[in-house]
Amino acid sequence: MIFYRPTDGDVEDKPIIIRPRTAFLMTKLGDPISDELKQMRDSVTRIMNEFSYNGVDANSMTTGKDFLLKIWNIAMGVPVGIAIIDETISPQTMANIFYEMGWMQAHGKDTIVIKSKNVTIPSDFIRTEYIEFNESFDTRFKAYFENLEEQAEYYAFIGEQLDNNPLLAIDYYRRAFLITGSELYKEKTLEILDKEDFSKRTRRSVESLHSGFATGVQMVKR
Repeated sequence: MIFYRPTDGDVEDKPIIIRPRTAFLMTKLGDPISDELKQMRDSVTRIMNEFSYNGVDANSMTTGKDFLLKIWNIAMGVPVGIAIIDETISPQTMANIFYEMGWMQAHGKDTIVIKSKNVTIPSDFIRTEYIEFNESFDTRFKAYFENLEEQAEYYAFIGEQLDNNPLLAIDYYRRAFLITGSELYKEKTLEILDKEDFSKRTRRSVESLHSGFATGVQMVKR
């Protein structure tokens, strides 16, 4: 996949670390944080742990470099984005959260919004699925993660159908791998490399995509 930096719209030519079975959490991070928002995040983390999923946010790493690019790199390397919002979040922070959500949706990530009862989702995101934080939250959020496994199987199925488009097939296997962490999908990409008779230029492109996926670093070259 080709990634375009949000800062200048140019192609990212540095490695993007991929993090399978990891969700990027988009929410308010600095104090003050409402008790309900803390409870929402704790519940999200608890259920993710039950499904062997990790959570990362904008404060999970320190690079000393551009803050926006740091967040973008984290978001591009994970399979899932989770927005956690309540009515105490300021308009500025809410705008940042849904800006990041837009990145993830545009790059084929699976996304979900966790919201309190009284918060309003921006109109451009009314088609984005949300789960309200109430007495049925645990059941619905667990169902979301169960469905993710099925989604990975679907991505793998599509990859198997793309005999004439190896780059797209590898990208679908990459998406399945990010969700599940299963080495099976890396093996599928090796099979593509072994059986296809590529031109020299095409083989370099396919090998570059496969190499980044197989080693845990998504390399994007000009």
